[in-house]
Amino acid sequence: MASVSLSSVRKVYPNGYEAVKGVSLDISDGEFVVLVGPSGCGKSTTLRMVAGLEEISGGTIAIGPRIVNDIEPKDRDIAMVFQNYALYPHMTAFQNMAFALKLRKTPKDQINKRVGEAARMLHIESLLDKRPKEMSGGQRQRVAVGRAIVREPKCFLFDEPLSNLDAKLRITTRAELKSLHQRLKTTTIYVTHDQEEAMTLGDRIVVMSNGEIQQAGPPLEVYRRPANRFVASFIGTPPMNFIDGAIEANGDGLAFASPAGVRLALAADRLASMRAHIGKPVTLGVRPQGMAIADANSSMDRVWSTKLLVVEPLGDAMDLTCELPGGQRLVARVPAREMISPGSKISMAIDVGQVHYFAPGEHGASL
Repeated sequence: MASVSLSSVRKVYPNGYEAVKGVSLDISDGEFVVLVGPSGCGKSTTLRMVAGLEEISGGTIAIGPRIVNDIEPKDRDIAMVFQNYALYPHMTAFQNMAFALKLRKTPKDQINKRVGEAARMLHIESLLDKRPKEMSGGQRQRVAVGRAIVREPKCFLFDEPLSNLDAKLRITTRAELKSLHQRLKTTTIYVTHDQEEAMTLGDRIVVMSNGEIQQAGPPLEVYRRPANRFVASFIGTPPMNFIDGAIEANGDGLAFASPAGVRLALAADRLASMRAHIGKPVTLGVRPQGMAIADANSSMDRVWSTKLLVVEPLGDAMDLTCELPGGQRLVARVPAREMISPGSKISMAIDVGQVHYFAPGEHGASL
């Protein structure tokens, strides 16, 4: 096992497009780090540069104490699992898993031992004599992971390995990968566009956008304290709601007011930090879980009355799509109730303790 360190790593293609813009990241020995972001954000390019499949345009990459900028992929002592499995179709699962060891001239008894241990760990003993075409997608992915495990590398690299699986299989395979890491404790870098996958798998998640790291930290820290509006919108399901407005004086306190007529008193613990923003445009952010249907017993500020546009039952909860007076749509996730249907008139409330404030713009910093 080994740590991985990226220092001011850049990738510029011949046409001048800068895919990765000075990424610096230190990954500890044995840590499971997830790079997450939308398509085109630079996460897979970053992973491929660590693997040596892409040349870097600037900066340094170190695996353990060794800088690997000019070292061939086969000599970096890493193992990569690809989105499309990349199994040899004419080989059995055993032969696929053993292939890299045979190239290294590993003794036959050692090959049998390592493949057998990996197969037991992944519950694929019964697949060892089968070829990829005889397996399901989930089984192929397990074989691909097994092929990486038998190499006993310093670092595992996963490039969206679950994206080709169906929803149920993704959940079970995700749990298996996490359990596997807890047993092996091998340094792992995992790339995904699925924020739920990132939250559940990573010791630390790294949110990327436009080739840059927007925030890195433990999953719950990133969820509860997003560094900017982009992170707040990308992490969390359903996405955070945003309302543009300004901060106004409100007696001894402060209030947020929007042109759409939403007015919300700021929580007491926000007053000191937000006084500098009186009269300035800000964006209010609130997660769907921080909104509720206001009633006589509600302790939350009643903000506006509205007609429900969409009701999405989820079992013990439901997502309600409602509308601000100006036409902007917001989503609230509330406990399931009977007799709520599209067209119902309700009053919506916001928990001021769960409100975030951001500077204007897609990447506006948290205030």
